[in-house]
Amino acid sequence: MSKISAAITAVGAYVPEYVLTNQILETIVDTNDEWITTRTGIKERRILKGEGLGTSYMAIKAGKDLIKKKGVNPEEIELVIVATATPDMKAASTAAYTASQIGAVNAFSFDLEAACSSFLFGMSTAARYIESGKYKKVLLIGADKNSSMINPKDRATCIIFGDGAGAVLFEPNDEQLGLQDEYLRSDGIGREFLQAKAGGSSYPITAEAIANNEQFVFQDGKTVFKNAVSNMADVAVKILERNNLTKDDIAWLVAHQANKRIIDATANRIELDHDKVMMNIQRYGNTTSATLPLLLSDYESKLKKGDNLIFAAFGGGFTWGSIYLKWAYNS
Repeated sequence: MSKISAAITAVGAYVPEYVLTNQILETIVDTNDEWITTRTGIKERRILKGEGLGTSYMAIKAGKDLIKKKGVNPEEIELVIVATATPDMKAASTAAYTASQIGAVNAFSFDLEAACSSFLFGMSTAARYIESGKYKKVLLIGADKNSSMINPKDRATCIIFGDGAGAVLFEPNDEQLGLQDEYLRSDGIGREFLQAKAGGSSYPITAEAIANNEQFVFQDGKTVFKNAVSNMADVAVKILERNNLTKDDIAWLVAHQANKRIIDATANRIELDHDKVMMNIQRYGNTTSATLPLLLSDYESKLKKGDNLIFAAFGGGFTWGSIYLKWAYNS
């Protein structure tokens, strides 16, 4: 009897309608299109607008998109994981609300937070539930409303982040397709370099905190960039070496869309041709937990059964890692 593996069998996505271009940002902060494009590769990003609309709104949209495309009965979904750094609210589970709204009434659910590595870590978590043999359908959604914690006047962050959501369905596979290996890491020293301070249990929101803009994301760009470049590249190399893979064996690099220079550095480190690198940062910016599934959605038509995909991500905390997955279906 062959070992059960956890394969992605469907994808879904949602991005908000409002497009925040570099040209619009030029009217808000001291920046310009050439400066942003040269340093990040970003031309535009999507922003969710509307009173009371949060991460769950986009997660629900992405989940429903997957359900419609796959033709799956939502009542058959047994677990819903929402990977996010921007839950709707504290205490109440965003995943629980999302599951109810998409009709996954027989599923249990929980949020998973590891900054920009949330979806990557969620892939590992979803796979373990499938590999246990007890669960047949696990829905993993990566969604973030980054605009809710970005200061629109902070040039260091407002040019980078956007909003969006992507979803994948994990199911058992007996053809040795799906998740093959993972190498995941974290280092708590990183939280001083990338954080939204106020609102957590250590630093509750106060009038003084708001006056100091501590509810918004702070990023030490140089330190984060340096660590992201080295760590994402290192884990990608590690996963290839552990599985005796060469650049010729790889169909696609699926890298977190934080900065085009970081993505290029990772591809160069594993000597991968750039036509094998998934890229949509120019359209969406950094959507945090949503970057990886949005890539899969955008490139789904190009993926072939048996393709070797190398995922890599880096996030605040610090968190980072790489996953080796064999694609399980033709579109």
